Amino acid sequence: MLEQIVKPLLAWYDGHARILPWREDCRPYRVWVSEIMLQQTRVEAVKPFFERFVKALPDVKALAQCPEDELLKLWEGLGYYNRVRNMQKAARVVMEEYGGEFPADYDRLLALPGIGCYTAGAIGSIAFGIRMPAVDGNVLRVLSRLKASYEDICRQSVKTAMEQEVQKIIPAGRAGDFNQALIELGAIVCVPNGKARCQECPLAFCCQAKAKGLTEELPKKKAKKERRIEERTVLILREGERVAIRKRPPKGLLAGLYELPNLDGVLGEEEVLAQVRGWGLSPLRILPLAGAKHIFSHVEWRMTGYAVSLEETEDMEHDGLFFIEPKETEERYPIPAAFAAYAGYMDIVLGQERYEER
Repeated sequence: MLEQIVKPLLAWYDGHARILPWREDCRPYRVWVSEIMLQQTRVEAVKPFFERFVKALPDVKALAQCPEDELLKLWEGLGYYNRVRNMQKAARVVMEEYGGEFPADYDRLLALPGIGCYTAGAIGSIAFGIRMPAVDGNVLRVLSRLKASYEDICRQSVKTAMEQEVQKIIPAGRAGDFNQALIELGAIVCVPNGKARCQECPLAFCCQAKAKGLTEELPKKKAKKERRIEERTVLILREGERVAIRKRPPKGLLAGLYELPNLDGVLGEEEVLAQVRGWGLSPLRILPLAGAKHIFSHVEWRMTGYAVSLEETEDMEHDGLFFIEPKETEERYPIPAAFAAYAGYMDIVLGQERYEER
């Protein structure tokens, strides 16, 4: 059945493909950067980050040599920071083993750190014309509906089977366009949550889910595990115009990033003041701030906030805390979006919001 989708899908893509910065120049490096950024991030959100990233780091060599703090700052607001750490590891391998040029070979691409079947297929097909599939969540949804399949698309065996089916029908000479067309169809027409725009779909003529009225039921996927709830108390410690930040440990959640000082649990004002004094600091005033929450993939932070004004003392740096001007935070120190709700109290904006304002 899938063989009949090739021509109408490509014809639709030729007339409806979105103009995206990474499609205008399909060099392997740019394709790779865009595909890693697009994992777990919307296309519109990625655009400004992509432009900024490739301007600062225009090639594999620049990425391989970039200092970690600068690299994480460039990624600030995209989240899932291990993605960019793995990118740098891969860039170093490409420099050492391939002279700074991506290998035009699917298996060698797949062997690079942080590159799985989807990304190897995307780079291989778009940049090199290799006839390998790039099956992401969008493609799984399209195929599931085309076939009216009730198989769980979260199962690796189901994904592998669909990859094999797609590989059989990838047209010679247009491998990259075909993969992008399937992805594009899922992104803007065969959208999730039962809202498929079947009247706009070039494959509606052969879609079994449409014929059987099943688009709202498909695809099937196992229920996600409930997120663990963590209560945190976040502090804006201010001495004059300066605020306190500290670096997180090199391993674990938000590893190696900078954060506002925070404590386990929901603490009251007196508990916060006692902790601040325990750090060797002298609080003058404390002001409760609005609560906030931030959702990670498996954890949800529920945050209580306080702004604490401090008296200047001779030694302000304790327990990893150090004080900086807010502008330094915005320009130099990567602070994760988890603290974005409190950034306004520091007179800064973080990540995506910073670029939307300009």
